Formats: sequence, structure tokens, C-alpha cells
Amino acid sequence: MAMVSRVGNSFVRMMGRFVLVSAGLTAAMSAGAQTPSPALLVLEKSDEKLAIVDPASLKVVGRVPSGGAPHEVVASEDGKFAYISNYASQQLGQLKTLSVVDLAAQKAMPAVDLGALRAPHGLAFADGKVYFTAEANKVIGRYDPASNQVDWLLGTGQNVTHMIVLAKDLKTIFTSNIGSDSICVIEPGGGRSGWNVTLIPVGKGPEGFDLSPDGREVWAANSGDGTVSVIDVVSKKVTATLDLKTKRTNRLKFTPDGKLVLISDDGGGEVVFVDTATRKERKRLKVGQGPEGTLVQPDGAKAYVALSRDNAVAVIDLKTLEVTGKIATGKEPDGLAWAQRK
Repeated sequence: MAMVSRVGNSFVRMMGRFVLVSAGLTAAMSAGAQTPSPALLVLEKSDEKLAIVDPASLKVVGRVPSGGAPHEVVASEDGKFAYISNYASQQLGQLKTLSVVDLAAQKAMPAVDLGALRAPHGLAFADGKVYFTAEANKVIGRYDPASNQVDWLLGTGQNVTHMIVLAKDLKTIFTSNIGSDSICVIEPGGGRSGWNVTLIPVGKGPEGFDLSPDGREVWAANSGDGTVSVIDVVSKKVTATLDLKTKRTNRLKFTPDGKLVLISDDGGGEVVFVDTATRKERKRLKVGQGPEGTLVQPDGAKAYVALSRDNAVAVIDLKTLEVTGKIATGKEPDGLAWAQRK
């Protein structure tokens, strides 16, 4: 009996150690792997989460809850934080917050309450501050994380001010205005004017747009008529309209060398590549269902396109212009961002 008792006690101790080790492994797995640098950030819109992806393995290493109806995401310049615009939904109506995520800790921080500003959407980060659009108010604003305040606002007077892009010197701001079929060029003014806003009429429903790396041109994808408007920044005039016959274009990005433009066609399941020098279509690539959010790596080697109806992100080799992989995500991926710690 003593022998059986000693064996039984040894077995209990061994099982106890096994349970502790298993519990530790389970906790580590549930906490997610360490956030890599660089990291690809993917908004899973319907799940209301931010997925953190390792670009080397193409695996999701962590997820963090966002606010309601998240649409766009941007990373801070030091790669430590992500900011998410919580827009609007049929259930929640127009929202008024920006979510904040600590990327290293993979933890949601207190949200930024924008008060009377509703339906924030487009985001940009520069000089330590978050720039955003508030569609319901027809304004753009700037949030300062250091003071935890919205420290600047400017009205555009345009319907559905959707996306925002900043010039490198921060002296010029551009917005696309879907409901007014226009692009705004916003520049510092003299005297009491503060800022000057120039409205440039473009095609129907401009949504995704980008500033060329040399700062000379803005290309705007017009979601309502399948065209792209090319704007000369100095003259503030449309110098060309490219009829690409896309079904619904919603994002447009330049490659870092400025030689190529990527245009996602949500309606056609394609990405259209346009040569900027010739302004001719180079290739039309089938990528999957519902291509929306589009991001080009800073080194120009790869591009990522969120496939909202495939619950995946397509990875495109920008040398071959072919899909080389797909990242499995949660429901309805959309906004993308690149975070690199400095």
C-alpha cells in the first residue's frame, strides 16, 4: 500500500506540473506573439478588431479590439501606436471616436472622444499628430496625443470629405470629397485668412487618391465613373482624365519611386496598374473579391490589398505584378497601415 501511495503521489505531482505548463502555454498563445517590426496592420471591419500581421510569415500574431465600425488605420511615426477611425454603421449611426492601440503591448488604450465631430474616416500621421476627416461636419481636424486634444479644425464645405493626404513639408493638405466630386487643396494663407482652400472639380465620386512622391501631381480615383483625374499641384488644374472603365475604384496608391500607380477596383475584383510616365494601363490583375484597402511597402517591393469579401489580404510582388500569397484575416478586412518601430 505504501508503494502504491508513493506512486500515486508522484503521478499527482507530475500531472500538476503538466497542467501548469499547459496553462502557461495556453496563456502565451492567447496573448499573441510579439509584435514584429515592421508590422502590417489590418482592420477587420465586421469583427471590429485590428489584426497585427508579420509580413515575413504572413501570419496574424495578435488581435486588438477597436471601436465600432472601424474604417481606416494609421500608425505613429515611431511605430508604437495605431489610430483607428470609428466611422458609422446601420446599428450605431454616426460615431465620434478614434481608437488608440499600443502595438507593443497589443492593447487597446482609452479612445479619443471627438465630441461634436462625427463620422471620422480618412487618417494621416505627421509631426507627432493625427490628421482626420469628419464627414458629417465637412471638416478636417488634427489630434495631438501629447495634450490629448483636438488642436486644429478647418471646414472644407464639401460633402463627404473622405480621405486626407499631407505633403511632405506639411504645408499643403489634400482631401477627396465624394459627394461634391472635388479635390481640396488646402494651403496656408496670408493675413487673416489663415488657410486657403482651392476646390478642383474632378470625376464622379472621387474616393481613393494619392500625391506623387515628387509632390507634383495628385491622382484621384473616381468611384462613380471609372476614371482617374490627374491634377497638376502648381496650377491646381486637371491635366488629364484616364478612362480605365473600372466598376468601382476606391483606393489609389503610388509606388515609392513614382513610376506606377495601383488602383483597386472593388466592383471588378482587380488591381489596375498604370504607368505614370505614359499614363497607360500596364496590367489588370485579378486579386479576389472586394479589393479595397491598398498599401505599398516603403521599400516598394510588395503591395497589399484587402479583399473584403474573401476575408483575406492579397500580397503582390511589384516586380512581377503577380499575387504571391494571401493572408487569412477576420471578417471584411479594409484599412491597412505599416508600422515600423524607431
